[in-house]
Amino acid sequence: MMDLRKKQRAVVDALEDIKGYDIVVYNTAALPSMFERVVIASGDSTRQVKALAINVQDKLEGLGARVYGVEGAASSEWILVDLGDMVVHIMHPTVRSFYNLEEIWGGKSINMKKVARKKTRKAKVRGKAARRRSKR
Repeated sequence: MMDLRKKQRAVVDALEDIKGYDIVVYNTAALPSMFERVVIASGDSTRQVKALAINVQDKLEGLGARVYGVEGAASSEWILVDLGDMVVHIMHPTVRSFYNLEEIWGGKSINMKKVARKKTRKAKVRGKAARRRSKR
């Protein structure tokens, strides 16, 4: 079974690979649901929405995760990819604004850090070092 953090990172990476945008990840573990994460992303066209869903499936299956089901691929305005403990909603912007899933799952989103994490840590360290020097 794949680690949940690794799985959510792989999903976000797969979405970013095909230029998905407005990607949010919600922690739903404390809610009475059958999954622990909800991911919502947008694509500009039905073609892109479909490509995003296919890329998520391919990338996760390639990492050994199970895809339990896919809904909405026929119209490709809203595709749901069921990964068991995570559900991915990929939507056309007009459909996304109409259904406003952020309000349903709203609350605490998970901030996904970019790959360049070391730069932010170094900046914090430099800031602390500068404060120490100024106190002397």
